[in-house]
Amino acid sequence: MIRGGHIDLSILGAMQVAENGDLANWMIPGKMVKGMGGAMDLVAGVKRVVVVMEHEAKGSPKLLRACNLPLTGTRVADMVITDLGVFTIARQGPVKMVLTELANGVSLEEITARTEARFDVGLDREGLK
Repeated sequence: MIRGGHIDLSILGAMQVAENGDLANWMIPGKMVKGMGGAMDLVAGVKRVVVVMEHEAKGSPKLLRACNLPLTGTRVADMVITDLGVFTIARQGPVKMVLTELANGVSLEEITARTEARFDVGLDREGLK
């Protein structure tokens, strides 16, 4: 189904996402891994990729300017949903990450301080511009 292009949307977790949509989700640092499994198929064979993950790992941001773990796919993520907010990534034209929604109780200042990736602020929610 995936390799045949019959699936429109893939929702998966990740260890890192870069501001240009690069995705790293198959290798855990310091752990023995047999291989990436079907993760590459899940991001290459669909029209849209949504990543759901925690915003940080042990105090370090997971939304980065560039991933430093092995990539599962380049420029594949369309949306990232974290415990702090929602970001969209425009892959057509100039690549741009846009914060479109904040989680309840999270300020723009907090999300900026906990995100390495550069992002614009969208207009989809009250209080975001």
